[in-house]
Amino acid sequence: MTGRIRAGAGDRLPPPILAVLPWGDLIEDFLDPIGQSVDAFVEEMTGGWLFGYLDALDTAGIGSVLVCVTAAVDRPVRRIHLPSGVPIWLLPASRTYRMIRRLLPEPYAYDRRTATAGLAGPRALAAAGLRHVAPYLSTPVRALSVVLRREGCTALLCQEYEEARFDVCVALGRVVRVPVFATYQGGHRQRTLLERVVRRTSIKAAAGLIIAAHAERERVHRRYGVPLQRLAEIFNPLDLGRWPMGNRAEARASLGLPDSAKVAVWHGRIELRRKGLDVLVDAWRLICAARPDDDLHLLLVGSGTDSARLRELLKDSDLRGVHWFDSYVLDRSKLRPYLDAADVYVFPSRHEGFAVAPVEAMACGLPLVAADAPGVRELMPGGAADGGTVVPVGDPSALAVELGALLDDPVRSRELGSRARARVEEGFSLVAVGRQLASTLDSAPGRTARTTQQASS
Repeated sequence: MTGRIRAGAGDRLPPPILAVLPWGDLIEDFLDPIGQSVDAFVEEMTGGWLFGYLDALDTAGIGSVLVCVTAAVDRPVRRIHLPSGVPIWLLPASRTYRMIRRLLPEPYAYDRRTATAGLAGPRALAAAGLRHVAPYLSTPVRALSVVLRREGCTALLCQEYEEARFDVCVALGRVVRVPVFATYQGGHRQRTLLERVVRRTSIKAAAGLIIAAHAERERVHRRYGVPLQRLAEIFNPLDLGRWPMGNRAEARASLGLPDSAKVAVWHGRIELRRKGLDVLVDAWRLICAARPDDDLHLLLVGSGTDSARLRELLKDSDLRGVHWFDSYVLDRSKLRPYLDAADVYVFPSRHEGFAVAPVEAMACGLPLVAADAPGVRELMPGGAADGGTVVPVGDPSALAVELGALLDDPVRSRELGSRARARVEEGFSLVAVGRQLASTLDSAPGRTARTTQQASS
């Protein structure tokens, strides 16, 4: 898989190419809540696990192709992701899926009540049944198989195995003889009856699963009987060349913040419960009440489906110093001033897969105060020795105590921030993660024989 000469193979293996399929029946289901277009995704977006993977794969000599299903095209369109130079195929969802989707008030409903909200009679009955098959119809299988063949893809990677697209891709992979992998980025629930029927078979037929969070690896092992050796522990990577240590004084000046202020920061998608932003608001209220004379500032950067709900929470008169940049930042360099200006990064999420946002903050030399969501302890297994503190999920008092303590102790904050940067340099570099991804992809059953056969044909 990595282009090496293998003993007895005779010919050099061709450069591997991995097709990567992001989450969502439609890519708009990810982009619309953060106020971004498909064009912006293609031309500007960077960061996150997705583009980190592309960069890491490149360091290991593995080419990649992004494949997105979208409502923005009526035929397959090949474009180039401008920041990385990686090809992106935009594929139209199947006509059947588009027809069904018009009948579904909530395509991602996990129960009948949500799926049929506002409907009655035959239409409610239709929506209740069709929601179980709709996700399986979104992927244009024929168009995807053409892309795999045209791009010479030697493997396929899906974001999330607890999604219908993974099942479809595993079935397609068996037909076209391409191994299918999946990565865990937080998806852990099944929303259709059909998934309960086919998921176990799909997971067992997959070439491998990439799961950084220990608790999730254990869950998959117990529920599906997957041997632990097929569950690769690989972190989401970060290009440290794009994340040099910044200048706090300059960043604060650019944001109009006093040098003597106590500043905490958070960034990401505005999803109130999942991201724990309600907990953060309550914790910040406690911090403000305990420090009436301190110049406190909380920087929030992001947008999403719950922006209106967060705005209501922030109207509380007991909160002070909250600055919210209500936009999803595509260019990570534009995010840097907010991180560089802060003393501490706060991460109150209730659920994550293996989050990139806190790794970005740690790379900037910020200490981390984080709720004990999946994957968080893997970020800093040594606790304070790796630059952070973990508190119970959903506990604003505990969050306030630890966050307040670091805001009150700048020497301690800088010390933990230096350790956080060192932890990222050691465990999350593109080269280290690229090497691990290459090894995992190379482990696919029959990979060597198939690739060698392709090289000689």
